[in-house]
Amino acid sequence: MIGRRDFITLLGGAAAAWPLAARAQQPVMPVVGLLSPLAPGSSEHVLHAFRHGLAESGRIEGQNVAIDYRLASGNARLPELAADLARRQVSVIAASGSVAAVASKTATQTIPIVFIAAEDPVKLGLVTSLARPGGNATGLNFFTAEVNAKRLGLLRELLPATRRVAMLMNPTNPINTSSTLAEVEQAARDLALQIQIVNASTSHEIDAAFAALARERPDALFVAPDGFFTSRRVQFEDFSDMYARARRARPVRGAVRDRRQAVHQSGRGAAAAQSSGYAEMGAF
Repeated sequence: MIGRRDFITLLGGAAAAWPLAARAQQPVMPVVGLLSPLAPGSSEHVLHAFRHGLAESGRIEGQNVAIDYRLASGNARLPELAADLARRQVSVIAASGSVAAVASKTATQTIPIVFIAAEDPVKLGLVTSLARPGGNATGLNFFTAEVNAKRLGLLRELLPATRRVAMLMNPTNPINTSSTLAEVEQAARDLALQIQIVNASTSHEIDAAFAALARERPDALFVAPDGFFTSRRVQFEDFSDMYARARRARPVRGAVRDRRQAVHQSGRGAAAAQSSGYAEMGAF
């Protein structure tokens, strides 16, 4: 795998970094295909960081590089959008998240892919090994799935009386869901917590899940790591406020924020997180 500076150089200069045969079909201005589960309109901070990272390598959008944005608003359309980027023969695909990375790898074996993935890229079939990726894909692995037990421990530390925890998961992200569920269930047993699984993959389904949780009133909400959930963070904050008012100032805790460690307090509720900085990863 590669470091930050090498990552930026590789992405920014991808048209020159791969073999001549792979470049022969590329347009004069290289095109970066950005594939992400984030939603348009709620991810500008990540896109800004991405463009800033390209600029650090001398690639300025509209001047010497074009960016073809494919923001899927979830995971369901990622394979379709990856296939479209492959058909367009972009110079390189920048894949954000494990599902986007696997979709890109499935769509093309020739176009260079630079990815950010939460799970082990070797197990995902993206690379041969971390030291020698091989093939047409390389990138960064930040092992988000492996800190879920710590997140649950943070929640318990903030709310020692917690017993019932609802865990919101995205069923269209099976790669992340399976590893998250296994780790959280083990951590829950160690912490004597009862976990209730709630699924949502669209904004409407998140609202429906919130309505159900407001009726059932678990002690806390644990949000599984997911790119689409990250883009809906304001929706989660609004629910925190609503839920706390309904419970007369008893707070709810969530686990998705765009900071390494953060506690958001709004109204009478709160949301806490321990995770990677998504904007910084966008710059990578």
